[in-house]
Amino acid sequence: MAEHPNAALVRKGYDAFTRGDMDTLRGLMAADCTHHVPGSHLLSGDYKGQDSMIQLYQRLYDETGGTFSVDLSHVCVDGRGHAVSVHRYTAERGDKRIEQNGCLVFRIVGDKITDIDECQEDLDKEAEFWS
Repeated sequence: MAEHPNAALVRKGYDAFTRGDMDTLRGLMAADCTHHVPGSHLLSGDYKGQDSMIQLYQRLYDETGGTFSVDLSHVCVDGRGHAVSVHRYTAERGDKRIEQNGCLVFRIVGDKITDIDECQEDLDKEAEFWS
């Protein structure tokens, strides 16, 4: 049985992110795509447009000295343009280290990601790490 196209799109995005291939990531997103980062820390907010999102992803690496790492566990789809990815991520920043689960809720129109809502296992832990 073939993987659903939306799941394959999300997996391709994770692979590109892991390799630092921002050109491939850009090609997977609609021009006005938005990534919503929850919480109240230096990375929280809404990143609208490909350039803004790519800058966010670059900043994840810059702020963690290249230690930000994500391991995709699985992808669920609804067949109506939504996909949810579950992952575990780790990073170090100064003398701080974080390791926790997260997920991304994707909205996909055609073959492009139009919106990403980020969810964290522990928002307080996330805020402390980025403080």
